[in-house]
Amino acid sequence: MKNITVRFCGDSGDGMQLTGNMFAQLAAEMGNEISTLPDFPAEIRAPQGTLGGVSAFQVALGHEVYTSGDKADVVVAMNAAALKVCTLGSHFNHPQAHFDDDYALYHRHAIVIVDTDSLTDKDLEKALFKTANPFEELGVPETVQIVPVALTTLTKEALKESGMDNKSVLKCRNMFALGLIYWLFDEPMEKAIHLLEEKFKKKPALVAPNTKVMVDGYNYGQNLALNINQIHLTAERSNSISGLTGKAGPTAERSSYTSIAGNKATAWGLIAAAEKAGKRLFLGSYPITPATDILHELAARKDMNVMAIQAEDEIAGVCTAIGAAFAGDLACTSTSGPGLSLKSEAIGLAVMAELPLVVIDVQRGGPSTGLPTKTEQTDLLQALYGRNGECPAVVIAASSSANCFDYAYEACKIALENMTPVILMTDTYLANGTALWRIPKLAELPEIHPQTVPEELKGHYNPAMRDARGVRYWAYPGMEGYEHRNIGLERDAEKGTISTNPENHEQMVLARKHKIEQIANSIPNLQIIKSSNLQIPASGTLLVGWGSTEGHLHAAANELGCDLAHFNYIFPLPKNTHEVLSRYKRIIVCELNTGQFAAYLRAQFPDLKIEQYNEIQGQPFAVERIVNFVKNN
Repeated sequence: MKNITVRFCGDSGDGMQLTGNMFAQLAAEMGNEISTLPDFPAEIRAPQGTLGGVSAFQVALGHEVYTSGDKADVVVAMNAAALKVCTLGSHFNHPQAHFDDDYALYHRHAIVIVDTDSLTDKDLEKALFKTANPFEELGVPETVQIVPVALTTLTKEALKESGMDNKSVLKCRNMFALGLIYWLFDEPMEKAIHLLEEKFKKKPALVAPNTKVMVDGYNYGQNLALNINQIHLTAERSNSISGLTGKAGPTAERSSYTSIAGNKATAWGLIAAAEKAGKRLFLGSYPITPATDILHELAARKDMNVMAIQAEDEIAGVCTAIGAAFAGDLACTSTSGPGLSLKSEAIGLAVMAELPLVVIDVQRGGPSTGLPTKTEQTDLLQALYGRNGECPAVVIAASSSANCFDYAYEACKIALENMTPVILMTDTYLANGTALWRIPKLAELPEIHPQTVPEELKGHYNPAMRDARGVRYWAYPGMEGYEHRNIGLERDAEKGTISTNPENHEQMVLARKHKIEQIANSIPNLQIIKSSNLQIPASGTLLVGWGSTEGHLHAAANELGCDLAHFNYIFPLPKNTHEVLSRYKRIIVCELNTGQFAAYLRAQFPDLKIEQYNEIQGQPFAVERIVNFVKNN
């Protein structure tokens, strides 16, 4: 097969995230492209075995993998609740719901591996089954290959002489399932064991029992010759890895590949930018789902001269970062939608003081606390306009878990070279998901030239001085001869002192606006992604998206035979945006919100007729639904 999708699902305590991550990492190390979807329950530790507590991890792997998959080809269900949620999808709470191709999370020809020990009367009752036959009650088609495996019993048998207590033994069930999946995909167990040893290197006592259970799971499939076909992927190493790190090719093939989550990639992009710019990296942040892993990753990087502070709240986090920017550091703050709201006034201070600041917004379901573990693209208008007064800030967006590195690096470059706050938009899907990533060398990354005040201004510098682009110069404490006071009030355009003059205020508002607009001269032009489906003639239709939907829209465009324009630079837009969009008869903007980017484009280009397709369900797009919309509307 060219590519395939696997879904692991069970209780929150069943280790589905660890299992899925290990499978995805081995797949990446074997040269597969991957895309993953960790699907956490919104509830905190729902009662064991209930529908609300199902945790899942979906992995798509192979060649030309653009998304984490609409539907799974292989499912591992650790209990009755997981089986029900996977079979009914978003309809799992409907008492009369049956398997339906539109809602089920797996195909009608899928392989479904079920722990039969977790289908007792008590388990079925917790999962709200009414009969003793869950497969019949769910209407599972006969074409689905159901593989009953007594995972619990087999795990206990494997560890009966380990001396472990029953609770600890049960925590190893996921490794038996993982071993069985490794057999199904004919993966090398030597690499799998090495990966497990790496995962548990800080808890060496867990290595031996988990290794034994995983190997027993592999041998169970091998020795019993289970009545399912092993799956062989024909994937080659990716030739479509894009971003600032360059496309894979003869040189890239000699590089190292790994799987990486979006939050970790973001943190590493910040570190790389600080190294390239010769700056100390400072992060002032407050824990918030799903952005906290950025703080965790940077807090562990003191060896890279990183300073990370967990502030007492969101406002303190951004204000400490602004202080670090004044002091000459590469200053960053990370948050999600609710925190971006709280930081808005301080971002206005950074705009007025014209200091470089990177604000990372990992979007989630909202408003308010919303669905903290679910994904949306609903903060765009807040990022563009959510500050008082005329307060322009750069807005860019990552579009894959891997290129979170690239756009974190790019956000730092723009901020340092243009003395402005930059808001980097990611989301839950990118942050927690993983993708194949080529580890770049620092030398191949773009140069970063901070807007440091030139030597010739020593002795007569003031904070209003600008270069030919309209970007003010950066001086900071400790630079002798450049002493100054920076303010959050309006400043005189010539002297940099406080001013309440009406004409001066208008002049400064326009100066700050022009400074952001001129950044369009240094960002890439908008590129069209052509459909790879040459059997379908060009349709004159253009799909348009931004941020994390790129993979889904790319797959949909291939199926439809139409083109795709995907935006990473949102404010300012690429200079050729209007020229590109105006070539097409039909423009359809697809977003995980009610149409925020569509509204923004209409405001910029009122002469263009723009359609929109929107979903706000806390889940990524399904490619099939995009295709159906375009064909039927």
